Amino acid sequence: MMFSTHSSTIYKKAKMVIEKLQKSGFKAYFVGGCFRDSILGYSLKDIDIATSATPEDVSALFPKTYHIGAAFGIINVIDESFSFEVATFRKESGYADGRHPGSVVFAQTPEEDAKRRDFTINALYYDPVSEECLDFTGGVKDLKNGVIRCIGKAEDRFAEDSLRMLRAIRFASRFGFEIDSDILNAIKKLSDRIRLLSKERIRDELTKTFTGHFPDRAFQLLYDTGIMEIIMPEIAAMRGVSQPEKYHPEGDVFEHTKLMLQKMALPSEELAWAIILHDVGKPVTKTVDEHGKERFICHADKGKDIARDILERLKFSRLSTENICYAVANHMRFAVVDEMRPSKYKNIIAKDTFPMELELHRIDCISSNGLLQNFVFLLDKIIEQRGQTKLPPSLISGKDLLKIGLIPGPEFGHILKKITELQNDKIINTKEEALEYIKNFEF
Repeated sequence: MMFSTHSSTIYKKAKMVIEKLQKSGFKAYFVGGCFRDSILGYSLKDIDIATSATPEDVSALFPKTYHIGAAFGIINVIDESFSFEVATFRKESGYADGRHPGSVVFAQTPEEDAKRRDFTINALYYDPVSEECLDFTGGVKDLKNGVIRCIGKAEDRFAEDSLRMLRAIRFASRFGFEIDSDILNAIKKLSDRIRLLSKERIRDELTKTFTGHFPDRAFQLLYDTGIMEIIMPEIAAMRGVSQPEKYHPEGDVFEHTKLMLQKMALPSEELAWAIILHDVGKPVTKTVDEHGKERFICHADKGKDIARDILERLKFSRLSTENICYAVANHMRFAVVDEMRPSKYKNIIAKDTFPMELELHRIDCISSNGLLQNFVFLLDKIIEQRGQTKLPPSLISGKDLLKIGLIPGPEFGHILKKITELQNDKIINTKEEALEYIKNFEF
């Protein structure tokens, strides 16, 4: 069984590392995700290497290395712009904190090394010199059958590192695989151990999952296994929250959000999380009027506050938090954008978050009522502006107001804002017109 990308530069560079280790008397193999992805036909992004050489041996063989993970037997070998993680075969035990092994003992064979790994599909070893695949756990069969299965008992693997529960869901959604019943039962039993993980690790794993293949399936699995209730109970609360069928024939708030994730064509961190959080305010704002119609008054404003709590809890960056919350707070305005004055919709288009917000609106529409006229309206306006989305420079400044004798104060801001609106509405078009307007208008 050969590597499908054996002609790529990264493959050739990594093979040179293997050859040097083997010529020095050590066993060395490509390991883990690189060979798995090659079998599945995915493009090669990085290559990890497992070897019988110790970190000291690796450092002595290669001129440029980094020792960040040396305590766990990991050395990074640098070759031009490529970095290869070279790990010594090892056995691990005593995961007291649900993440770090209490002891690491170097092993001599890849078979011993394989037993410490999480899933069978991640425990494949490949020798690029002999073009031989070593499979000690049935990983190739599981790849062919489309199954995520743990090495050994799932409960034992998850007790070692609780993140593996999230990784199982990510791999299943990424590859469209089924999850072995042993894993599903173990996750349901041990899901509370997710609390042992750092918020940063949870955030990163969820973001990888929701920006990968089949994020809608992961969304459902997180709910079904009980993990969503632990990490984001506000999202789990969307299940069963009914909506007016006229506008949402697809179902409740949870199903609507899941469908939006499925429709995401160009996933990004901010878009994915904006989708997940855009209706998070609906469960707490839902009322039913005298005609039996569901209403969600101010759900976007309430959703912004809930979204901020979740994003800050998961340690998102300040910029991502602000951008996502802004999209959540303002997603309903797109429904009336065709009724706005030019100055209003031009300001929307000029926002740095506009491309993400526009895509959120498109996906929201095609996942509910299917009405895309306002999406097309905004595209037409961008075409009219010849692709220029940024606002033009203001016609006047505070200095101009001083020159015509106005006294500095809070009204300066109101005046400048009003002139900018009139400029964007094309009611005034020159500095002279702006100053004349100010002289004859009481603010």
